[in-house]
Amino acid sequence: MTLLRAIPVMIALICAAPVFSQGTNVAFGSLQQDIGLPVEVSADNLSVDQSSGTAVFTGNVVIGQGEMRLSAQKVKVVYSDNAAGISKLEATGGVTLVAGADAAEAERADYDIDSGTIVMTGNVLMTQGPSALTAERMSVDLKDGTARMSGRVKTILNTGNN
Repeated sequence: MTLLRAIPVMIALICAAPVFSQGTNVAFGSLQQDIGLPVEVSADNLSVDQSSGTAVFTGNVVIGQGEMRLSAQKVKVVYSDNAAGISKLEATGGVTLVAGADAAEAERADYDIDSGTIVMTGNVLMTQGPSALTAERMSVDLKDGTARMSGRVKTILNTGNN
């Protein structure tokens, strides 16, 4: 009898799958991020190009800002027009973003410092405790601690009746 009651629920979840694939909003990070905090970078190598206003960190790159950590094999830092600060960061190669208990992995991440957004693309995997979501793209708004996943979003929903 319990199995018969579970069938409509399973059908509803299967039919809802196209809605999930359109994109979904989720919380990301336990706290809102203060995007005005200093950005600390460590890496194996650094190459600076004064003419283009960029710096490229390579090899075991770790970036920290407050409680947030981003790691990758290569990060390009683009300075603002007046060279007074950083405009954006472009990370590639095994990118991992950690904020609080949440973590995400992707092929690439672009962090726009002024707007406080990080866009992760390419086989995005986000974990939140025992839950995991995958998508092609995730946009994280650090000001309010939310993320939007889009492009073939997939998750497994545990019913608690295992």
